Amino acid sequence: MSATDKDLILELVRKYHRDEEAQREFIPGTTPILPSGAVFDEDDRAALVEAALLLRIAAGPAATAFERRFADLLGRRKAHLTNSGSSANLLALTALTQKELGPRRLKPGDEVITVAAGFPTTVNPIVQNGLVPVLVDVSLRTYNTTAELVAEAIGPRTRGIMIAHALGNPFPAAEIRQLADEHDLHFVEDNCDAVGSFYDGRPTGSFGDLATSSFYPAHHITMGEGGCVVTDRVALAKIVESLRDWGRDCWCEPAASDTCRKRFGHQLGKLPYGYDHKYTFSRVGYNLKSTDIQAALGLAQLDKLPEFGAARRHNWQRLREGLDGVRGLLLPEPTPGSDPSWFGFVLTVADDAAFTRAEIVDHLEARRIGTRMLFSGNLARQPAYQDVEFRVVGDLRNSDTITERTFWVGVYPGITHEMTDYVAATIREFTAARR
Repeated sequence: MSATDKDLILELVRKYHRDEEAQREFIPGTTPILPSGAVFDEDDRAALVEAALLLRIAAGPAATAFERRFADLLGRRKAHLTNSGSSANLLALTALTQKELGPRRLKPGDEVITVAAGFPTTVNPIVQNGLVPVLVDVSLRTYNTTAELVAEAIGPRTRGIMIAHALGNPFPAAEIRQLADEHDLHFVEDNCDAVGSFYDGRPTGSFGDLATSSFYPAHHITMGEGGCVVTDRVALAKIVESLRDWGRDCWCEPAASDTCRKRFGHQLGKLPYGYDHKYTFSRVGYNLKSTDIQAALGLAQLDKLPEFGAARRHNWQRLREGLDGVRGLLLPEPTPGSDPSWFGFVLTVADDAAFTRAEIVDHLEARRIGTRMLFSGNLARQPAYQDVEFRVVGDLRNSDTITERTFWVGVYPGITHEMTDYVAATIREFTAARR
């Protein structure tokens, strides 16, 4: 295909996007207001098509370029793309169980502190590695835990901390980083819901020994599916790469050979000398890579992260002002010292409210306003975890409240001012009628 043919195709793709995405009228009560979603422009569509025309069906130049740019964005040395944020979490924690870490490696039975109210795949890697999750509570309004609660949970078998920023609102990452250093604990920072947020003047994702991100369509930028692990420690990055790439010892890029200059000059394990390094496996790994088509979309989306963050902050603030003083609902607050790029606007029905969560959620959904629970609620109450060993610190009172009385609505960039105002008015009308 000539460059002229490709340019013509891409221009037609851009025109197609403009025709498809012509401004649609918002009709209150009829037009769906989604709680989350991806926002695309013609550059995104063209990037996907161009990568497809080049038949980049595996990881390649776009993946490498994204990893470098994303690492720079967070001020980290290394980034590795994965096929999802959940896979990123699995890789990050599993990396800390590897033999290269010597006596500091996590071993079955060791404890990792996490929060009870969050998303399951923050906790699942702890369970899957034979470790014991230590569940701590969160605060209502910020929906994050505190350094004090984490400190109280540290016991003689505690070896790590793995916590997610709640709906884009940062937990006190600097203080928890300090706790981890003081107690010689590994710290994995789940940044999947908070790309573009800041705490103590630093981007979230820059505090953990390893940090993870997700590029699922609901998140701050998207590749359709995708995730990333970042770290400053080259040794950990090498482990993550190996675990992601089948567990192989070789570090050649796809389609490359003999990067180490001794492809047939190794002797590892009980293999014969000279066994092909490309098929020598030093870890029990997986294939959790992304593709260049995904990365091409991610690069186009990355350019829009600042404007997406601005839209999320603006929509959240507009809702916060529109609902100020509303009766029967606890309104959210940013963590002190933070600048959140909000994932959603979270609301908790007060214990003395004249209505239930089910009633207000039904009211909103009937008017095409999408709602979501705060993920798992108290994870220890979920059916999948009834036979999982936990250590619980405290009574998890707020996590139970979240399970029973909390929900959230959207602030993502696809929501307009008119939509935000309709959401606020609908909630106000509902609560006013039930005093």
